[in-house]
Amino acid sequence: MKIETYSSQVVSLPREVGALDEAPVQVSVDFVTLRLKTDEGAEGIGYAGFAAPVMTKALKEAVDALAAQVIGDDPMRTEAIGEKLLEVGGRGAAAGLVTRAVSAIDVALWDLKGKILGQPVWKLLGGFRNRVPAYASGHLWRTYDADSLARKGAELVEQGFRAMKFRMGAEASNIAEMERMHALCDSVGDEIDIMVDINQGWDVNRSITMGREMEICGLYWLEDPINYQDFDGLARIADALDTPIAAGEYLWGVEPFRLFLERHSVDIVMVDIMRVGGLTQWMKVAHMAQAWNLPVVSHLAPDILAPAVAAVPNGLFVEHMPWSLPLFREELRLENGEIVLDDAPGLGLEFDERWLTS
Repeated sequence: MKIETYSSQVVSLPREVGALDEAPVQVSVDFVTLRLKTDEGAEGIGYAGFAAPVMTKALKEAVDALAAQVIGDDPMRTEAIGEKLLEVGGRGAAAGLVTRAVSAIDVALWDLKGKILGQPVWKLLGGFRNRVPAYASGHLWRTYDADSLARKGAELVEQGFRAMKFRMGAEASNIAEMERMHALCDSVGDEIDIMVDINQGWDVNRSITMGREMEICGLYWLEDPINYQDFDGLARIADALDTPIAAGEYLWGVEPFRLFLERHSVDIVMVDIMRVGGLTQWMKVAHMAQAWNLPVVSHLAPDILAPAVAAVPNGLFVEHMPWSLPLFREELRLENGEIVLDDAPGLGLEFDERWLTS
């Protein structure tokens, strides 16, 4: 069996980001969808995305150029194909469109592999369990004042989420930051896990000061408080706080995670599938984290990464970010705050043709 053809398409999906008032701001997010077909009629799907909109055209060209390199290859040889594509793509630093394109191809290969073998990807990757906790993301933004946070947080609890993440780092004073946090915590109650994402907005000292104040609320984790390349600074924060530090989404490729772990820069390892290079590489980081007795969590792409988090014993949470979900006909099945996976072959997903034909 060999890969015979590929096809790709740019898809722009609406993304609703709430503002301070009641009128949402409608924006969009771009993806490059990919189909790989074999000479025996099997098809695997994947996508690249989460890049800046101005790079969408270049991202599609990268996907097309690299997908053309796998024509004639055995789809079961994911490691060999991945290494070849990274070599063809330049074999330099992992950061950039090449890695995003390789990720789309690697995901499509795993989907193909599952369909060929008649097995779900979550079992092929390890099959530790068929359900994994998820937290709501993409709803509680920095622009939200205290009242907006409280209202939206309560809505997410009503939707069945037992954990949620909100953004901090935009307020000038620590008092204003804590007012927002208390508003959210009070609205959802003590039984809901709260994560906070700073997106690299603070320095080391403010991260420690604020981290200690936030411990009163029983914060589940503090995410990316400072620049992602300051491994020693992250280690200082992790050592100073009882609250776990989650980081890693900004790292490209597998290799930087070794330094991350060796320097004790993180308590919870977060891995972005587009930046690490696909499911094959994501699993390598997950196993590396397990060797250090640390949990691993996903970043974005819950449609693809729920099977990966469920596959390993140290899988902790899936980020339920809704941006890519409309790409597919199937909805993620959420029960009691957990994503439940079935035994459909491959990823168990089909593209929603309404978006691909528009």
